[in-house]
Amino acid sequence: MTQPGASLVRASVVKKGSGITDPQRKGIAHVARIAGVNIPTGKRVPIALTYITGIGPAKAAEICEATKIDTARRVNDLSDAEVLSIREYIDANLTVEGDLRREVTMNVKRLMDLGCYRGLRHRRNLPVRGQRTSTNARTRKGPAKAIAGKKK
Repeated sequence: MTQPGASLVRASVVKKGSGITDPQRKGIAHVARIAGVNIPTGKRVPIALTYITGIGPAKAAEICEATKIDTARRVNDLSDAEVLSIREYIDANLTVEGDLRREVTMNVKRLMDLGCYRGLRHRRNLPVRGQRTSTNARTRKGPAKAIAGKKK
C-alpha cells in the first residue's frame, strides 16, 4: 500500500555491456575531481589517474603508493579523505594539466626565439627529432599537396 501523494519509483532495466557503471545503476552521482579533471568513477585508481595530463602509469602507481591506496580499488570506493590526499599529493609534487601545457609551450617558444635548429623545425612545422622528411613525416607536415608538372 502506498500513501496518497507518494510517487512510485520504477527501477530501470540496464542491459549488460551498456557501459553504465555501478554508481549510475544505484543512482549515486559520485564524481572525483582532481587537478580540474573529472576522473572516471568505475575504473581502478591508477588507470583513472592517467586521465590527468602529465600523469602516466608509473606516476599513477607512485601516487597510489605514497598515499597508501590499494591499486586494485576503484575510484567510486574511495572516501573523500582519500581523494583529498591524492589531490594534495599531486598539487604538492607534480606539474599537471594547464601548468604543464603552459610550460611546454613556453619551452617551444623559447627555442623558436633563440633561432636554434630545433626552434626552426618547430617554426616550419617539420619533425624536430631527426626523422626523415622525403617520405613519411605526414603527421607533422599535413596532407600531401599536389605539385603541377611533377608526373612524367
